[in-house]
Amino acid sequence: MAKRTFISSIRISCLISWKVFYVLIPFVSSVSDDQLMEQAVGIMKKFPLIDGHNDLALQLRKLYNNRLSGINLRTLNSTRTNIQKLKMGHVGAQFWSAYVLCSAQDKDAVRLALEQIDVIKRMCKEYDELELVTSSQGISNSTRIACLIGLEGGHVIDNSLGTLRMFYDLGVRYMTLTHTCNTPWAETSSKGIHPFYENREKSLTDFGKEVVKEMNRIGMIIDLSHTSFNTSQAVLEITKAPIIFSHSAAFALCKIHRNVPDDILISLKKNQGLIMINFHTAFVACDKSANISNLADHFDYIKGIAGPESIGIGGDYDGVNGFPVGLEDVSKYPSLIKELKSRGWTQEELGGILRENFLRVFSAVERIRDEQTSQKPSENEIPATELNYNCRLDLRNVKLNHSTISKAQERIQNSLMFIITAWMIFCVCM
Repeated sequence: MAKRTFISSIRISCLISWKVFYVLIPFVSSVSDDQLMEQAVGIMKKFPLIDGHNDLALQLRKLYNNRLSGINLRTLNSTRTNIQKLKMGHVGAQFWSAYVLCSAQDKDAVRLALEQIDVIKRMCKEYDELELVTSSQGISNSTRIACLIGLEGGHVIDNSLGTLRMFYDLGVRYMTLTHTCNTPWAETSSKGIHPFYENREKSLTDFGKEVVKEMNRIGMIIDLSHTSFNTSQAVLEITKAPIIFSHSAAFALCKIHRNVPDDILISLKKNQGLIMINFHTAFVACDKSANISNLADHFDYIKGIAGPESIGIGGDYDGVNGFPVGLEDVSKYPSLIKELKSRGWTQEELGGILRENFLRVFSAVERIRDEQTSQKPSENEIPATELNYNCRLDLRNVKLNHSTISKAQERIQNSLMFIITAWMIFCVCM
């Protein structure tokens, strides 16, 4: 009897202990979460984030026609990005995308790109919290949120190396070689969206190789997000400088062609380049919904293939609609760092993906540029046979005649000549 009573007492004690344990779990877990978040924020204060891709400038065009006078970017609530949220997210530097729709290719893409660069520059000049920089040292020296400019889509240079160089002079520091359309010289990862240059023999033409070489020479970072697998691999085979994918993820975890497959990740590691991981749910989970854990899986996977030194962050905020739960805007970056910290990522590795990896790549691009200072700008042109439009003036064949008149004026002159001639004949006959 005493034995049964003892056993019953043990069972009751165990039951009570388990109940107490389950009651205490939320509190223990909560403390642990708080500590992890505190550690994550501490790491981000030491290594403020350099984010590779943000489309706020696109929203400024769509929503406000690039008019900054009527909005307050400190507290703007119609976008996922404002200055207050950037501070909460511990963003130290942001690449703002000067994005132009593919439908502008062969039309007014250059003008539209210039207008997007203009609004980015005005934005960064108007607010004391922001500062436009154009170098790796500029990022390191900045005590504000450093602003950098990236061109999204090679169609904006209108197949001109001179235009590419002028964009660099305006402050552009990376160019995405394609967007969702082919250019005459490079192939997109997106098929069937835009009917530009679909019948192509090469994923990177001879002129495309000239674009790569000239970007290396002037010190503009090559961005391979949006390019086809073949174009990415072709560029990696010839570039002298490290490249980036400014906003992409792992193809193995979400098999869409906007993501990067293992063989290219291996080539990226050899190139000492960087994949800045995109947060868009369609790229993270191939679905309309995802969570922070799904996104962290991409970091873990790419770390295993290419190493932590090959990883950065390119959130793509304000460029797409769907983001993982808990990462709805730019203020939420610490939540990702907390998740990675809980998975065993070290402070050194996290400092790398936040900041140091990109600074290494940018510095290397600048070093390759400085090694080529004696090399003259390329004067190569794209062959006219590779273009599918006729609104390109060929100055070598045009007749420069200062008395050139319009067709309407010519018709009027011809009519007057006919009338005068007819009148003279009439007078002679009389």
